[in-house]
Amino acid sequence: MLTKKEVYRQIFHVLLGILIVILYYFDFITPLIVFLILIFGGILSLLSKRLKLPIVNFFLNKLERKEDIEKFPGKGLIFFFMGALLSMKLFPKDIALASIIILALGDSTSHIFGAKYGHTRNIFNLKSPKLLEGTIAGMIVAFLGACFFVPFYEALIASIGAMAFEAIDVYFNEKQLNDNLIVPLVAGTIILILRAIL
Repeated sequence: MLTKKEVYRQIFHVLLGILIVILYYFDFITPLIVFLILIFGGILSLLSKRLKLPIVNFFLNKLERKEDIEKFPGKGLIFFFMGALLSMKLFPKDIALASIIILALGDSTSHIFGAKYGHTRNIFNLKSPKLLEGTIAGMIVAFLGACFFVPFYEALIASIGAMAFEAIDVYFNEKQLNDNLIVPLVAGTIILILRAIL
């Protein structure tokens, strides 16, 4: 079920991703700045488990999933910055930009479109609640965004691969890995592989 809170959450996700991409493209932020934001966010998350910080608490109530407010406040945001930081450190700038925009546009589109218009079980993970129509919509929008930074064939294959992985539940040490971490790393790795073999 697509709640108003989830729509707001996904819109915020898109806007944040676009903002990070613009700032990184024009060199207004560096990996160090993103790392410092991540540390600051981690501290706020720990404090929010014990204290109701006025502004932070307002945004958590408006945007965060209920289970995460109790266990890991700001979880999605922290993993988003972590995914962006790893992309910046591991990949050339154009690939990092494409990877982050694939995360921002593809992940959010798949959630919203799938919840509103999806009917078909996902061929990438038949047990997943994520529906095929959402994954396909995410691939298309992610591809269009990535085309601004890398050649169209790289954007296409990276978007398809990253959004396919987004539909799959990936586990490490019996814990499910966060989409915000998986999607940009898969996208960037695919582009690197394409450049190595083509």
